[in-house]
Amino acid sequence: MGWFSSSSPSPSPSTPSTPKPTSDGAFIAPDRSARDRCYEARDAFFACLDRAGIINSIEEAERADAECGALERGMGKECAASWVKYFKQRRVMEWKKQKTYEKLAAEGAEGMPEGLAIPSGRPTQSSRSPK
Repeated sequence: MGWFSSSSPSPSPSTPSTPKPTSDGAFIAPDRSARDRCYEARDAFFACLDRAGIINSIEEAERADAECGALERGMGKECAASWVKYFKQRRVMEWKKQKTYEKLAAEGAEGMPEGLAIPSGRPTQSSRSPK
């Protein structure tokens, strides 16, 4: 098959199809079943990382590939590349956030009261008078 051949191979049932562009060039968003497959692949990959004791699969790419490479490739097949990058970065961010909460709790920090959003003394949008 040549570069500009009009016929293209049809994707196999186990291989997700590439998103189809619309007439304006944007891509059609994945449907619910495609998102579910992506989330399942992500969860399986992250469970493998947890078993291997790997938090950051970006910085520890070689080790992550050795321990969980097949699952990572499965996630790459089921999810958009931007989603894969986002999931990996979010995993690290959530881990750091949890460690920060644990550190603060160990130091005796207490949670903020429910509903506290704006420090007292600062005018809110509704308290400002129009000029």
